[in-house]
Amino acid sequence: MSIDEAAELAFGPINGHDWQWRKARHIDADVAREVDGILVVESEQGEVVGYITSWQDTAAGIGYIPNLAFVPEWRGRGLGRLLIQRVLDRFRASGLSHAKIETLAQNDVGHHLYTSIGFREVA
Repeated sequence: MSIDEAAELAFGPINGHDWQWRKARHIDADVAREVDGILVVESEQGEVVGYITSWQDTAAGIGYIPNLAFVPEWRGRGLGRLLIQRVLDRFRASGLSHAKIETLAQNDVGHHLYTSIGFREVA
């Protein structure tokens, strides 16, 4: 579940828009900010089944991973881990010293994945 979806469950549609509309705007902003930070996984039929968005703040030395998502049938195959590793490799190649990823407290799968890769919870 995305933060936008959780907000809609708590408050209903905001300003006449559903959570998918807000999420699409966030992804559009990520693409506009740094198109090279977008990686997509496609099925053999060419359908997008997962993606990750990322961007770099080189002055701060931090890379950001705001979005990682897969359709349910494609989860549990190690592809999310692979995408994160590719993004982290890109961050390292750019000389970044830290990476930031956020997730909801109830996202047990995400917490397990992120800590197994080396992320630490800070808040």
